[in-house]
Amino acid sequence: MRRLGTVLIVVGLGILAWVVTVSVWKDPFTTLYTAYEQRELESSLERRFETFVAPRPSPRRSPSRRQDDLSRAARRFRLATEDGDAIGRLRIPRLDLDVVVVDGTSPDDLRRGPGRHRDTAMPGEGELVYIAGHRTTYGAPFSAIDELARGDAVSLELPYGTIEYRVTAHRIVDDEDLSVLESRGREELVLQACHPRFFASQRYLVYARPVAVRARG
Repeated sequence: MRRLGTVLIVVGLGILAWVVTVSVWKDPFTTLYTAYEQRELESSLERRFETFVAPRPSPRRSPSRRQDDLSRAARRFRLATEDGDAIGRLRIPRLDLDVVVVDGTSPDDLRRGPGRHRDTAMPGEGELVYIAGHRTTYGAPFSAIDELARGDAVSLELPYGTIEYRVTAHRIVDDEDLSVLESRGREELVLQACHPRFFASQRYLVYARPVAVRARG
């Protein structure tokens, strides 16, 4: 019994040490994997920036025409993108986050970085854009997602332009609630991570609305 008690204490201390390590410095092993994958994605994204050709802009450059141009470019980019491709750069100053986003939310996709749910729109199409990311492993890009507050800036840089958003709200839902993937007919960004940390019983959602668009060129 004395030996068993000693073993349980050692195991408990080991688990506690690991939880503290992941909470403060993230999981070192999976973080190294994601860092390597991010470097590969960086190179891929640079090539996409160099090769993407946006649709010819409308001759009449009214605000509505410019929005149509952006939407067409975003749709063309989405149709040319395959699962696992690098699609853009996500920047969130509040979280000190600057990371490449992949297309797709499969386990393999999310091990490389935050991923856009392929059943939702590409930024600029005027519909729901849903991006999920890990909170404790694989670089934990959304580890502090619950620190985002109303008005915080979020930007997505893509081959056809950069869209700036501002956080408007947050929400916690059940992990099987698929209604969160339904677009409300307007441009809206949702960032998603598991909740609470170290568990996956719920989802923490951050909502953001666009405030500025800079079309490439």
